[in-house]
Amino acid sequence: MLFNSLTFLIFFPIVTVLYFVIPRKFRYLWLLAASYYFYMSWNPKYALLILTSTFTTYLCSLMVSKASTVSKKKLYVALSLLINLTILFTFKYLNFFTDTLNQLFNMSAPTFSLILPVGISFYTFQALGYTIDVYRGEVTAERNFFKYALFVSFFPQLVAGPIERSKNLLNQVRMMESVQFNYERMRSGLLLMIWGLFLKVVLAERAAIIVNQVYNNYENYTGFYVIIATFLFAIQIYVDFSAYSLIAIGAAEVLGFNLMQNFNTPYFSRTVGEFWRRWHISLSTWFRDYLYIPLGGNRCSRWRKHLNILIVFVVSGLWHGANWTFVIWGGLNGIYQIIGAELKPIKTRIVDTFKINTESFSHKFFQIVVVFSLINLSWIFFRAPSTSVAINMITHIFAEFNIWIFVDGSIYKLGLTALELKILVLSLTALLIASLCQYNGISIRAKLAEQAIWFRWAAYITAIMILLIFGYYGPTYSPSDFIYFQF
Repeated sequence: MLFNSLTFLIFFPIVTVLYFVIPRKFRYLWLLAASYYFYMSWNPKYALLILTSTFTTYLCSLMVSKASTVSKKKLYVALSLLINLTILFTFKYLNFFTDTLNQLFNMSAPTFSLILPVGISFYTFQALGYTIDVYRGEVTAERNFFKYALFVSFFPQLVAGPIERSKNLLNQVRMMESVQFNYERMRSGLLLMIWGLFLKVVLAERAAIIVNQVYNNYENYTGFYVIIATFLFAIQIYVDFSAYSLIAIGAAEVLGFNLMQNFNTPYFSRTVGEFWRRWHISLSTWFRDYLYIPLGGNRCSRWRKHLNILIVFVVSGLWHGANWTFVIWGGLNGIYQIIGAELKPIKTRIVDTFKINTESFSHKFFQIVVVFSLINLSWIFFRAPSTSVAINMITHIFAEFNIWIFVDGSIYKLGLTALELKILVLSLTALLIASLCQYNGISIRAKLAEQAIWFRWAAYITAIMILLIFGYYGPTYSPSDFIYFQF
């Protein structure tokens, strides 16, 4: 069931109304049933996997809380990790691992026809984080299995995050009986959902048409075509994924839950490290807390710290997909940060020598452009179906620069008409304005709430009309998956 589908438009109001109408002590059971229905709408068999992950982490965490020695606690944590990571490996990485062995050793080991369950990486990491939190004593083990199952399967963020922590979401599940209906909270959540839908159906869907046209026929495009497609993919993946997070956060807010922020204007970052503190925050912090710090973090030698960073980003690449393109993408982002750390003394010396004002607009803008360009280079590997295609596309960038494509109509051959292209540009402008407001700490929702009622409702109706009129619909339209569903 997609957020941008008519089914969800019916499903969510029904869930919300009954959530606030039924006796409060049954709320968690109702949301649990709704969450499993939501997840099973893709494939009912998927429920067996999420139920297995839920049961093993629930049981192992209880055993951790009851264990009398540290060694026993570690044993139960290891058992939880083993079972859940084995399931994840089987469905997501087994064929990749087999194909790699076949190529390296000229083998002919069989591969299996396995369908990747939607959201398996997200809920597996969320459940494992809970077990580790219990082991660390950061949260008490939940004894009510159904409340814990709701924490793992909470439908707004189930299939594409944010990857929630037990200290946040599970504690809210425990206190959900005290939640009362609040009009202001509902309005705020719905506005967030509308903005997320705008990013998905108006902006991301149009950008995807040009991206797919160039990347699926890369041998026919060079120069600015590849640059435009890569730029638009950077926008597409950002607005597509942040749209899902915004809709999830907004839906949860309507129900009285507060989910963590997942994106914070990442393309305004001045360093690659800052980019990763602003991009997919729930995953970045998960790797920081459960992998980077246990590896030693920055409390070790300089080169060991660099190795820790590289390990984390290579694993992050693998988390995103079972393909060497993702490994290279993750490795590149790790290498960027290592090079940045090594060059920091040189950059400091240059700044001091030439008396550069690092807080000037020009210097900040230069840094943002450099970081955005580096991130875009890595996105080529993320989007390309293979490393060879990615390398070919990079070489194609420098093959021919025909600047006249912007004026001779060639750009209209990428799938969008002149009108559709204008809508895309206007949507990008709206995104830029909203991002600038967010970057400067200005809440558009809060500002809107301060206005007169006639103005607010005019804005609400206008926003809905924009979705209906300019959403990428048509005679053959069908709601498309969010990009991160494949991870």
